[in-house]
Amino acid sequence: MWLEILSEILKLTVFAGLALAGALAILIWKRDLKTKVSYLRFFVQAAAMAALFLLFSYTNELLYVLIVIILLTLFLGRLFCGWLCPLGLYLDLMAVFRKALKIRYWNLPDKLNKLLNKLRYLLLAFFVALPFVLEKIEPWQWSLAKFLMGPFKPVSVLLGPVEPLIIPWESRLKFYGLNLSYPYASVIAFYSGESFALANMFLFIALTLASSFVVRRFWCRFCPTGVSFAVLNRFRGFRWIPLLRLNKVEEKCPKCGICKRVCPVQVLDVYERKGGDIAPSMCMLCLRCVEMCPYEECLKLNMAGRTLFKSRNWLEPSKIE
Repeated sequence: MWLEILSEILKLTVFAGLALAGALAILIWKRDLKTKVSYLRFFVQAAAMAALFLLFSYTNELLYVLIVIILLTLFLGRLFCGWLCPLGLYLDLMAVFRKALKIRYWNLPDKLNKLLNKLRYLLLAFFVALPFVLEKIEPWQWSLAKFLMGPFKPVSVLLGPVEPLIIPWESRLKFYGLNLSYPYASVIAFYSGESFALANMFLFIALTLASSFVVRRFWCRFCPTGVSFAVLNRFRGFRWIPLLRLNKVEEKCPKCGICKRVCPVQVLDVYERKGGDIAPSMCMLCLRCVEMCPYEECLKLNMAGRTLFKSRNWLEPSKIE
């Protein structure tokens, strides 16, 4: 037993080492300051998908996975959404495809965008409350309750975006012996029945990808899994949450509007606020605004007050390159 545990730890250590080496190679190789972090983010997203496959191979306790994601969100904001979520990777790839075709994206009206942001809190409350509601249902209604709960219970609905492309359990979607999956595909198949399962699954896949082709990261604007608890910092006892924050130096910002234009989910706070820490609940910390800001140290990513990444003047050659 101990040998098996040590073997698995060794595998995870080798995987982590290769992932870190790959990230370092990208940072050294990529010279363009406008795309260096974007390339790194794609690599991290792909590595995270492989890590999630390993995680699902080791455990069937999905609740633990959800708890980890919520804790990460609580202390690090929506870092999971911007850097680790498999569904986020698919949607980002659609943006790359659109750019290759030179097709311009659509921006949602600000009011609609904020409304979608609030909708994810209602969706989260619904899925959290559902198990308690079902417990109160009379025995004669239990068959209906089981149908409403689905095969994986509500916790799996919240984990829908986290399912990797390849899963370690049986799937309706197979390719050369591999079990493939897509967020919410299993739940959709269960509710659709044998006759319409595949059709509805492919319809859902087409709708989510097509919507993100037209509107950047459309699903992420109301996804309940990525709900952020950054709102807690409004209360005196929780102002230190989250620890990971964007910071803006007002004196160095000429209001060029680049940060507003490049944000995948149309966060306006970075542009509109005068300065200091910025922690809007919509921000996925993809760092596209920091990466594209052409003003030296105007925008920064801080972790517990220490700067991890800052904007640099990519209009002029760097002194260290």
